[in-house]
Amino acid sequence: MAISQYFLQELKQRNDIESIAAPYVDLKRRGKNLVGLCPFHNEKTPSFNIYPENGSFFCFGCNTGGDVITFVMRSENLDYIEAVRFLAQRAGMQMPDDGVDDTMSKLRTRILEVNRETARFFHAALMSKSGSSVLDYFRRRGLSMETIKHFGLGYSPPGGFALVNHLKTKGYTPTEMVQANVAGMSKNGNAYDRFKNRAMFPIIDLRGNVVAFGGRILTNENPKYINTSDTYVYHKSSGLFAMNFAKDSGQRQLILAEGYMDVIALHQAGFTNAVASLGTSLTEEQARIIARYADEIVICYDSDEAGQRATQRAIPILKKTGLFVKVLTVPGNKDPDEFMRSHGAEGSIRFRDLLENSGNDVEYRLYKIQSKYNIETPEGKVKYLQEAVEVIASLDDMIARDVYASKLSTETDVGKSAILEMAEKSFAKIAKKRRQEERKAHNEVFEVSGSLNTEKRNNMRAAVAEEGIIAYIMNNPDKAKLIENQLPSSKFVTAFNRRVYELLLGKTMNNEVSLTDFAGELTSEEMSQLTRITVKNQQAPPSADDVREYIKLILSDAGFSNPERIKTASTDEIMEQFDLMRKQKSRGNE
Repeated sequence: MAISQYFLQELKQRNDIESIAAPYVDLKRRGKNLVGLCPFHNEKTPSFNIYPENGSFFCFGCNTGGDVITFVMRSENLDYIEAVRFLAQRAGMQMPDDGVDDTMSKLRTRILEVNRETARFFHAALMSKSGSSVLDYFRRRGLSMETIKHFGLGYSPPGGFALVNHLKTKGYTPTEMVQANVAGMSKNGNAYDRFKNRAMFPIIDLRGNVVAFGGRILTNENPKYINTSDTYVYHKSSGLFAMNFAKDSGQRQLILAEGYMDVIALHQAGFTNAVASLGTSLTEEQARIIARYADEIVICYDSDEAGQRATQRAIPILKKTGLFVKVLTVPGNKDPDEFMRSHGAEGSIRFRDLLENSGNDVEYRLYKIQSKYNIETPEGKVKYLQEAVEVIASLDDMIARDVYASKLSTETDVGKSAILEMAEKSFAKIAKKRRQEERKAHNEVFEVSGSLNTEKRNNMRAAVAEEGIIAYIMNNPDKAKLIENQLPSSKFVTAFNRRVYELLLGKTMNNEVSLTDFAGELTSEEMSQLTRITVKNQQAPPSADDVREYIKLILSDAGFSNPERIKTASTDEIMEQFDLMRKQKSRGNE
């Protein structure tokens, strides 16, 4: 990548990783570093670390790491150039353009332009004579013209070529239309409209870009909804409808509804903190985005059986992010839109009453369990308690467990101490399993590098020595030339470490190097691996004597005397071997 090291270093200095990460992670200081719950996977015990000293981050739970550019790429779903531009704009720096290969960035920009023009076309079609039936549908659903314009609602004409022909007049190619997923390509190579004769809902990202569309058919034809598939600018697993508006509602509470119309109706009624997942069950990515902008989430899915199943699935996903979860059940098997319309002018007041009286997730789960059994019978009471105790045991807060044990005791006339004893036993099992999973995840971080360094398992000793050399040069770039003279890159045993070593040697010309210098040439996964190497060696940095031993080992047999032993050795065992070698050499010199 042609962006100069000088520019990248200044970019990093003006965008310290702590301030960049703060909106995404609740960070607490631990010595020189900061820790918090990882924004890239769900966890209850903080394993996400920020190292201000070298501007890096690393999660010991999911093995994700990198620098400030990598963090922005992952958090905002941007490519490298877009992430650099994002940080440059934040810092008030002029982005260098000469020689930058921003092909992907230009492609994404072009797709966003196609989407923007498509949204304008659909909205204009809605306001035309041909769109009157869809406009009538929106008005019958109680939407004002102001709301229709606010959400940019539209109409896709029938026929199959109206949008394609319009986009052609604007200079967009059939390939670009297909890449934006607003068009398909026939066997004859002709582009055709993907959305036909549907009410259209543009999906807008957090930066205000139209990234996708949802189309609803108003007849009995199937499928009822067609949604944009994943593209270079849109991933439905991380998208949330109306989050671009909800994030600015000024509240730390969000309402999670099920569909487009529910959200739009709620916004029109004054509940501008409503969002919806996009045509899929709630994902962990969506939950983490919600947790950035809220402390409390109210699940307001349809009250039919499918909606209640979706609620049960969503609760643990949202809880894992640390959100306080409440559940609003709309009476009469209605969705929020139907409920408010059924009460006319009082609809929003009635819904606010439901919102303010909604119970938390524990109360909801206990209610759903109780509804399955007749607790007036001994058999029903036992089954209810057996399931209810599991809910109580899932609570980390001891006081909360005590409160709900008291509630169960009153309901069932069973002693509170017996209920608590059952809950504590179950909690101990859950906690033990969680600790085992966390230890396993932590240990795996420092074991075999997986698909990035497939040769490491069979060359563990050499691979650890290579990593030690890389870590040493990162801290002592002025020694790079001396090491290169003793150890040409061709002598490296594993291909991944060899590539990093070669890149590193090329970046030490000015006796200064950092992770940021690699962000444009390594993938996110490769950046995580390089960060792992630097973090692993940070507490006890390799010395010059260590490096001399590493070089000797790589130039000699590069493994244990027993080749089979290396296949089962852990990183820690390898390091013990190196320590033993140093001690033996020290005694030999006495």
